Amino acid sequence: MDAQLLAFVAVAAGMVALPGADFTVVVRNALASRRSGLATAVGVAGGLLVHTALAVAGLAAVLVTMPVLFRTVQLLGGAYVLYLGLSGLYAMRRRTTGGSGADEGPAGGTAMGPARSLRQGFLTNALNPKAPVLFLSLLPQFVPEGSAPLPRTLLLASVVVLLALVWFPAVALLVDRLGRWLRRPRTARAIEGGSGTALTALGLVLVTGPLLH
Repeated sequence: MDAQLLAFVAVAAGMVALPGADFTVVVRNALASRRSGLATAVGVAGGLLVHTALAVAGLAAVLVTMPVLFRTVQLLGGAYVLYLGLSGLYAMRRRTTGGSGADEGPAGGTAMGPARSLRQGFLTNALNPKAPVLFLSLLPQFVPEGSAPLPRTLLLASVVVLLALVWFPAVALLVDRLGRWLRRPRTARAIEGGSGTALTALGLVLVTGPLLH
């Protein structure tokens, strides 16, 4: 394994592990159930696969250089993250006020099937408007001069997806392992409230903020 590839693995690992909307959604769904958390984690990796494929195909460059298209993706992503955040805050409020918990899991997290969890993880990542810029600027830095760019970019993109397939399921399993403590009503409310606030704030920034590039 060459030095550039090792350096990329280190950078990509930090990028994947950096807490954000993906991490928050995986943790929140893993509190509801292990299956929900794992499905969400796979969905996040699927979203990364879309971004890396776009970068490899060069379509990310088109997205970044077209402000209207970029802003549209930004608004869609922001609206979806905002929806997730407000849903979390509403669920926390229902538990705090003693509302019906028919649609809630043992931790007070939202109970959902694997398909819905998978879709939620996928959309959270796929609609992230920062990802095309990040991949478009990062991947070319690790293509050695004189080498064929397509095979190398495909390799780098695969590394990102594989790292996501390791990291996010590991997060889901860790949350499930610590579930007895994390699912205590007071702790669950705090996590739900914190994740809901974080997602709501991020969604508002994406919806109301200037173009990120």
